[in-house]
Amino acid sequence: MDQRVKPAPHEIRIARAENPKMRERDLAAQLGVSEAELVAAHIGEGVQRIEPRVSAVLLGLEAVGEVMALTRNESAVHEKIGVYEKVEPGEHASIVLGEHIDLRIFPKIWAHGFAVEKRDGDDIKRSLQFFDDAGDAVHKVHLRPSSNLDAYQRLVAGLVSADQSPSVSLKGKAKDVVAVEAAGSVEDLRDRWSRMTDVHQFFGMLNKLKLSRIQAVRMVGDDYAWRLSEESLAAMFQLAATGGTPIMCFVGNRGCIQIHSGPVTNIKTMGPWLNVMDETFHLHLRTDHVAELWAVRKPTKDGHVTSIEAYGADNELIIQFFGRRHEGETELEDWRFLAENLPRITVPTAA
Repeated sequence: MDQRVKPAPHEIRIARAENPKMRERDLAAQLGVSEAELVAAHIGEGVQRIEPRVSAVLLGLEAVGEVMALTRNESAVHEKIGVYEKVEPGEHASIVLGEHIDLRIFPKIWAHGFAVEKRDGDDIKRSLQFFDDAGDAVHKVHLRPSSNLDAYQRLVAGLVSADQSPSVSLKGKAKDVVAVEAAGSVEDLRDRWSRMTDVHQFFGMLNKLKLSRIQAVRMVGDDYAWRLSEESLAAMFQLAATGGTPIMCFVGNRGCIQIHSGPVTNIKTMGPWLNVMDETFHLHLRTDHVAELWAVRKPTKDGHVTSIEAYGADNELIIQFFGRRHEGETELEDWRFLAENLPRITVPTAA
């Protein structure tokens, strides 16, 4: 365990001034603080604490117009340019179903919020940034040149917190759960899996069988899930781009899942990073963080659907892909053919 004494807010500000080009997440890690603590240290210097009232945030953002929505985890950054529209707020889950910005949000995870202004030459970059109770970013909204600044300022004014102290109260991150012997049998898993009629039934099945997602994928057998080789991830992107196959790309964390639906065209690699650099969609994926890559087939009332799922060394899902489809539609044949013909790894079926 890291026993370093955390720097005080003024020390964080000095470090920020000395490293103006370093990404906040990287500087926070270097200083041994969370990203939320790094941002909070600048309250009064371009930063205001705001209440993370998710419904008010989402409903107020539509008037701001075009913005960039950013959701990330440790290994993938998902950026979409568009408008927050078709908002369906809820206590346990909120949804944004805009043409470009498509989100599934879990409001109880949003613990800290900030309105941030950063000077960039003659310009000022503005954003809303939200963090969980461990200080990890769950979602950010960056203004664009065409954004409605008046609407943004009204939104911020309605959310400003009475607490403007330059520190945050955090809880420790949830400890990794030690894997125990799976409660569900292969036979029970395969029976329940075969009787699914909707992909959303998958989570209920896992809960009933007391299985994690990766346990189920490893156990179920290669007629429903098969391991893909390391190069299949880049191959999938290139094939989807050259073939014009529209995909759905999901990146999430505890508090938010962000979805791209549509084609991908401009694929670039830089070291371990695989990047999509399209007009309204940017993705940055650390391929060296992918420990296992799987193709997964789930039955639905509209025929089976196929996903490609990347897992990290911690057995957590990093990123997930489907062929683009709407409820009630069959899976795209081009996507199915692509997924079923990527290079595979032969692995023994769990007993």
